[in-house]
Amino acid sequence: MSDETRKFHVKQISWWTKKGLSAAAALLLGGVAVAPVAAAGERHTEHRGTLVSATPVADHDAGQVREFLAGRDIATDPVRYGVRAYRLTYRTVDPYGKPTTATGLLTLPKGGAQRLDLVSDTHGTMVNRAYAPSASEDFGRVPSYLNASAGRAVAAPDYLGLGEGPGLHPYMDTRSAVAVSVDMLRAARSATDRLGRALTGDGYATGFSQGGQVAMALGRALEGGAERSFRLKALAPVSGPYDLAGQEMPALFDGRVNDTSGVFYISYWLVAQNRLHHFYKDPGEVFRAPYASRVESLFDGRHDEEEVVKGLAPSVKQLLTPAFYDLLQHPTGPLVEALRSPGTTVTAAVCRQSQLI
Repeated sequence: MSDETRKFHVKQISWWTKKGLSAAAALLLGGVAVAPVAAAGERHTEHRGTLVSATPVADHDAGQVREFLAGRDIATDPVRYGVRAYRLTYRTVDPYGKPTTATGLLTLPKGGAQRLDLVSDTHGTMVNRAYAPSASEDFGRVPSYLNASAGRAVAAPDYLGLGEGPGLHPYMDTRSAVAVSVDMLRAARSATDRLGRALTGDGYATGFSQGGQVAMALGRALEGGAERSFRLKALAPVSGPYDLAGQEMPALFDGRVNDTSGVFYISYWLVAQNRLHHFYKDPGEVFRAPYASRVESLFDGRHDEEEVVKGLAPSVKQLLTPAFYDLLQHPTGPLVEALRSPGTTVTAAVCRQSQLI
């Protein structure tokens, strides 16, 4: 990732910012009742995208939305309406195709048309589950509030293992990220209907960083008929890692990625992908001491990004064993599978084929 991306993430998870926003959200939501729209105890074998519950998490008038955006140096010109936001819990599948649940944020405008277009917004890299869009009123809600206050519905999946979803996050497993995003669209349709609005069927997909890659792959899936009740009208992925094998991995070694960013992203990716592709049995096969003894616990979904960075080496070369450092530059076996698994490499050709750029 670029230095600009790194700076965005550091700003995004500032403890003081989060503390202040959490307090403000608590005051604003003091009179909002929790209103599940389906029983949380339903069997996990329900159809993918089945809505389990919709819980109100935010209710802001247009002035409050402008204040929220202006406080993050975001232009407020598009704001026409206030917004209401809900945490959706819904049925989906894990990377192995087994039933599970996930959460995400549905944001609707307070006013405007009765039938709404739907925007899918997929967020960037995060390690702390409590900072997912449905769980924290922070930078992760900026796209949702922007689009909803302009008159569209917005579905922002937390992804697997983030927000209130069970388990650990399968970071950069594009196939499961697309599945959970498609299922979020289905859940959003059900929730919108039950909340007295409706969706037009026209859909838009956007995302930043990790979410840019997910948005690109989601666009391809929707164009391929993954959810025929939505018509993809436009695709706007931003700063995504679209080619892991051809660009992202080589950039770790040729100076295009700074040391701090490189250490953070490669550690997260290796720990998460090893659960799926099994290229090490013991962290000591990949990570040097003392990092091998703590690297997996740092990515347990409860640590902030700053805590993770402080617990790791200052450079990729100091982080990895010599043998694995070499293997990463000339990957073989399961490492190649992780880099080239379905959905991992997504290029701009997808957009050109869809005539969206």
